[in-house]
This record gives sequence, C-alpha cells and structure tokens, in this order.
Amino acid sequence: MTAAESQTQLTEPHNSTAPLVDTKLADRSQLSKMYQHYVEMKDKYPHALLLYRVGDFFETFFQDAVTVSRELELVLTSKHGGEAGRVAMTGVPHHAWERYTTQLVEKGYAVVICDQVEDASEAVGLVKREVTRILTPGTLLEEGMLKTSRNNYLAAVVIAGNHWGLAHADISTGEFLTTQGSDLEHLTQELMRLQPAEVVVPTNAPDLGSLLRPGETSPHLPQCLPPSFCYSLRSQTPFTQGEARAKLLEKFNLRSLEGLGCDHLPLAVRSAGGLVEYVEDMQKANPVTLQKLRTYTITDYLILDHQTRRNLEITQTVRDGIFHGSLLWSLDRTSTSMGGRALRRWLLQPLLDIKGIRARQDTIQELMEDTPLRQNMRQLLRQIYDLERLTGRAASGTANAKDLVALADSLSRLPQLAHLVADTQSPFLKALQKVPDVLGELAQKLHAHIVESPPIHLKEGGLIRPGINPQLDERKATVESDQQWIANLEVEERAKTGIPTLKVGFNKTFGYYLSVPRSKSDQVPDNYIRKQTLTNEERYITPDLKEREARILTARDDLNQLEYEIFVELRQEVGEQGEVIRNISRAVAAADVLCGLAELAVQQGYCRPEMISGREMMIVDGRHPVVEQSLPAGFFVPNSTHLGREQTKHPEEKPDLVILTGPNASGKSCYLRQVGLIQLMAQIGSFVPGTWAKLGVCDRIFTRVGAVDDLATGQSTFMVEMNETANILNHATARSLVLLDEIGRGTATFDGLSIAWAVAEYIATEIRARTIFATHYHELNELASILPNVANYQVTVKELPDQIVFLHQVQPGGADKSYGIEAGRLAGLPDVVIQRAKQVMGQIEKHSKIAMGLQNME
Repeated sequence: MTAAESQTQLTEPHNSTAPLVDTKLADRSQLSKMYQHYVEMKDKYPHALLLYRVGDFFETFFQDAVTVSRELELVLTSKHGGEAGRVAMTGVPHHAWERYTTQLVEKGYAVVICDQVEDASEAVGLVKREVTRILTPGTLLEEGMLKTSRNNYLAAVVIAGNHWGLAHADISTGEFLTTQGSDLEHLTQELMRLQPAEVVVPTNAPDLGSLLRPGETSPHLPQCLPPSFCYSLRSQTPFTQGEARAKLLEKFNLRSLEGLGCDHLPLAVRSAGGLVEYVEDMQKANPVTLQKLRTYTITDYLILDHQTRRNLEITQTVRDGIFHGSLLWSLDRTSTSMGGRALRRWLLQPLLDIKGIRARQDTIQELMEDTPLRQNMRQLLRQIYDLERLTGRAASGTANAKDLVALADSLSRLPQLAHLVADTQSPFLKALQKVPDVLGELAQKLHAHIVESPPIHLKEGGLIRPGINPQLDERKATVESDQQWIANLEVEERAKTGIPTLKVGFNKTFGYYLSVPRSKSDQVPDNYIRKQTLTNEERYITPDLKEREARILTARDDLNQLEYEIFVELRQEVGEQGEVIRNISRAVAAADVLCGLAELAVQQGYCRPEMISGREMMIVDGRHPVVEQSLPAGFFVPNSTHLGREQTKHPEEKPDLVILTGPNASGKSCYLRQVGLIQLMAQIGSFVPGTWAKLGVCDRIFTRVGAVDDLATGQSTFMVEMNETANILNHATARSLVLLDEIGRGTATFDGLSIAWAVAEYIATEIRARTIFATHYHELNELASILPNVANYQVTVKELPDQIVFLHQVQPGGADKSYGIEAGRLAGLPDVVIQRAKQVMGQIEKHSKIAMGLQNME
C-alpha cells in the first residue's frame, strides 16, 4: 500500500443515515485513484463479489461491501473515497481470505480475488493489482474449500425441446464426462444424482454471467432444472455446435471426436464444449487440466430417482440429512479420500453389467480369503494422500510445497503396493502391479529437492535442499555469512563501547539497528548515527551495518526468488505427469473401495450374492446393513425374501408381488428398505448382509416410503404420494424392484383402499415388477386369492392379555388387524382416548361394507 492509498485507510462505522457513493456514479473522476481502479475491475465482473487487496486486508466496497457485511455478519464501515464522498467498506484479513470466501461460495456467490502483484515499497503511485483467482461453487481447487469425501461437480446443460445434453467435471480431480438423452425427467434425475455445486446454462438473457444462488429462480430456467442448485447464465455462443466441437478438438489436440464416443451426440458435445470454455474463462490465472472426455449413457446403470435415493437413505438420512446413519456411512471402510469419493459414485450409479459386478466380487473374495494381504493393503493405503486433488492443484499452479511433499510420499508408496499385490489374480488388483517408472523418478526428484517440512508460503524461502543448485548454495552461503556477521556484531560492539546492555535489533520499518539505553547514550562512538529515540532507549545505525543490511536483504530476496523458481519448475513437472498420476489414482481408489468392502464383509458376516440375468430374488436371512450396525450384536432379527415369478410348478413360492401387513412399528418399513439396500449393494459388486442370496439384476429401484407436504408447490401429502406412485406406474418394468409403503393412506378410507387395491392389481397384472407392498389395509390380502402371482406375508406379533410384543419376523400369511390402537397406547395416548377408540372401532367393524364389497368383486 502506497502513501497515496494510505489516505483512504481511515475508517469509521457506517452511519446508515449518511449517504454513500454508488458505483453508478456519473463522474468517476471524483473518486480517488484506487477506487477508480476498483470500479474498473468491478465493471469486468459485475455479477461477482470483488475482494480487493489493500495492505494486510482484502476489502470490498460499495454494494459488494453491503452484501459481504450481511452474508458474513461483519461490521459495515466506510472510507473517504475522494471528492465523491464516503464509500461503504467491509474487509477481511488477507491471511484468512479462504475461510471467508468459502462461506460466500457456499452461499452461491462468485468471488473475484484482486491481489497485489508488486511490492508496495517499490510501487510508484498505485500498487499494481491483478485478478489472480475467480472462485465459483463449481470451480474450486483450494483444499480448505472442498469436502474430501465427495466430488465437487461443475455441470453444463443444453436443452433442445425434449432433448438434452449434460456435461459434468470435477476440476479438482480432472474427471470429465458427458451424456445426452431425450427425456427431460432423466435430466432432472441425473442432476439430482450428481448434486453439482454449480450448473452452467446458455441463455440470451440480459443478465449474462449472473450466478443464481440456491432457491432463487429465473424466468429463463426450464422447470426440469431443480431450483436447489446454483446456476451460472452464459452466452449461447460457446454452446453452439461449431464452437463447442472446435473447443473440444483444441483442448484434447484431436482431429475427430469419434474416439471420445460423442461424435454422434450433438447436445453432449455442445454441453461439454461450453463447460470447457467456462472453466477456461474462470481459471485464466490458474489453468486446470481435465482428463480426456468420457461419454456415458444413463441407461447403462441402475437408475435411482431422487425419491428412491432419499427413501433408501443412501448418502444421508431422511430425518436429519446427516451422513451418520446412511448406507454410505455403514459401508465406508475406505482408507483414502479417493476411495471415499469412488464409493459414493458407485452407490449412486450401480452396475447393470453382470460381468462387471462379478469382477468386483472376485476382488472382494480374494481379499477376504487373504487376510494378511487385506490388512497390509489397508495399512499402506492409509499412507497415500489424495493423489487426484494434489495433482489437480499442481497442474493448475496452486499447489504449495507441502502438497508436493505429500504427493512424493504417496507416489513412493505405490511400488510397495505393487509388491503386495504381485501375485493377485483379480483385475482391480492387477491394475496396481505395474507402476510407471516416471512416477518413481518423480517422487525421488521431489524428495531430493524439497525439504522435509517446507513452509506454507512459497516466496519466503526455506523450500529447497542444499546441493541442488550451485547458484542457490552460493547465495545461501552469502546470506548465512552476513547473518553470522550480524550475530557477532552485538558481542563486538558491547566490547568496544563498554555498554553491556547494547542489543542488535530489526524491524520492517527501520531495518537493523543498535539499541542503547538512554542512560548510556553518552558512551556511544562517533560513528553511530541516531535513527530513532524512544522513551527508554536510543536506536542507532552505522555505515557498516547499513551496508551489510542492504546486502542481506537483497541477497535474501534473490535467494527466495531463486528457490521459488526452482519450485515452480518442479510443480510444472508434476503437472506434465498429471494424466499418468490420475490413471494410477483411479486404480488405487477402486482397490481401496473393494478392500474396504472386503473388510466390511468379514466384520459383518456378509455373503456373496449370485447375480443372474433373470428376475429371481432370493435372500436367506437378510439383514438391514445400517440398522444392524446401529444395534448391539445379535439383536437384529433377520428375514428372508423370495420374489420374481418364473415358470415353476409352485409360482406362489416366488410371487411377483407380496402384500405385507402388520402393525405399526413392527418393522415393515425397515424390511422394505432392507430388500432395496441389499439389491443396491449387490449391484455395486458388494457382498450383502445375509446367509445366502441369488439376485436378478434390476434396471430400476423405486420406493415410496412416507410423504410430507410440499408447501413450496402447494401439494398436500396425498398429492405428493400420488405423484410418486404415478411416476412408478409409468416407468417401472418387469425388471424393476418396487417397494411401496402405505399407498392411499392420505385420503378417505374407502378412497384409499380402492386406490391401493387398483395400484397393487395393476403392478401384478400389467407391469409384473418384483414388488413388496406394505399396507395397513389387510383387506388387500384378498388379492392373493384372485391373482396367482400375489402372496401374503405379515410381520408377526405376540398377543398378551394387556399388550402386544413385536417379533419383527416376516412370515407367510396376512394379518387380519392393524393394532393401530395398541400402537397409540404405546405412544402414550390417555387411557380414556384408547377406550373410546376401541368402542368406535367396534361400531365401524360392525357396519363396514368393505368386506362385503370385496366379496362381490370376486
């Protein structure tokens, strides 16, 4: 900060009644030079918050200051801005900018960092400043801003009628994929699966480049785009076919897109090309490296809609939205961040390919059978850092020296890992048996060049080991010699002057000085030059001390700069090997997932399911993977499942649809989720909680478990329930697994029973999907006597004179009552209410015509 800028540093709390200058000021010449420059920079990024470095702070001004003050709950102050008047200001310490900007980005804001790029002491006029970083939710690289266990996706969407293209990338790991489809509902579901931090959408709207925060809406966004995400609106030009294709060919140095698998997918190409342009625009100062684009089709994987992911609590619980208690929580035994992210991806995108499933199973089985291998692998994997993100930061020029040391440590573990798996047979472990020589050489070079415990800041020296660069060693020797001269000076001057309390000191303002108590100032030699007078001491310099100080500071600056240049060369070398490192990191991540699943299977006693292409689902003594781990050992009651009617002599043994009845709190919902989770686990290649299982591959899993009012769209509980049921009936196939709980409970009894009957009948006769239909309408048990592929099961209870005991056992046969009043008693309803409910129930049962109506239907 120069003297001219320091005049603007006097601040005072903002008085809300005092007028403040607006950036739309007609005559900007009335602003001081620094504010004129700020406004010029702000014009280039009108829809982002501009953090402007001033001395030891990053400051925001004008309306940005008001916004930052409100969002971060910081004090809004003001500064003198020249003839125009006072300017609103909110600032944060420069050393804490990541913490504050993380909060802003999490709230959906784009943040531009305008930093000082020259030493303020050497500046003439204004300190030179440039934009060094643009932060948006989907373009983060900084370690402190990212969650280690999940990807941070940036998505780009192109919509043409009912057709769409979607590209997504995690620039911190380099992952880059694209797809397209012809059903807008599939686009919605794919976005909900990915949970992107930011979605780029092409538009010709006037507010180009604006970023909409979660919950905000825009008339330019189609209804198929979930409102819960942040959307960046961009010009349509980069998303045109010609521009996008050219950008991808240039990016990956190709002549054709055929090898990427998207040459015949125009919307996929447009979304991918637009995404690349956006990333390059946001990362001009720190260009990132993306992996070669991969094309995928959503129908190649088991489809889980958002409601099913929510109901099955795959990544978070329904009640609290937390990780603990989710399926991912119960399965995650990974040792690396890469493995944790991979497991999450696998759970949200299970396989349909039996060959791929069996390959994962083979690896798990091999690791289960070889305990020393599994344990040694897990121990070694814990010593491997996040290769994907370390490489991403190195390639973008944002990695520090500690990052490169961590990368070198991790790369040096890979040969040990290769030696461990040298005799293994499964393809996932074979992928680790050969480590490219270049990675071993790179690890050795990084260890040889960078000190073991380097400082965080790169331009303050102390990074590079001695013996690496002769020029560097020479400069270090000069600095050390001069520092030793300074260290000896205090002893020599005390002897010369006879002042035992004389000291040599240093501060940034005056440099080196000799400090003498004022009572001894008459004893100083004639060559001492007074520099500063304080209350209790006088400070002096000498010509020799000043000359030596100039040499030390100049040599130190040169030394630090040379170390920084050597480090930058090392970092660039890591970036050049980014693709090789990322390839091996994917293999490490997959092996980590499978090793963790093997450990889980051993700990919990899981079995290997037999995967078939048919429709059979046979689970013997199945258990809920999450609930079982939440209970003391042996407390969970296992239950078997037989579904999927084939051409057998006894089809009732394997019905297509099971009507499951039983009282509240008896375990029906738990059983439904248990079946769905076992099927899901099997299709990611995991072993499953049970003693034996034979499972046909599902194309989709549907669940409808519980419902709440959707007040935002004005839909009641019952309408939400009907919408979800309609989605199932319109999309389920004979290869699907359908899990329904309490259809029709949100309306009148007769209406609800009629709807439940019709839905169950339609699934059994028209769709023939494997289905478990849990209900309190025990009248639905009549369906089993009408339709051959329907069977009745119940969750049993033991009735005692004054209470019921839940046995949590699923057995053939239908319940003839629901025990709802007894459940109310257990919940604590007053006795008078319970007794009156029994009286009313008796009257209803006496006069109900439902049973008679069902008999007439037959």
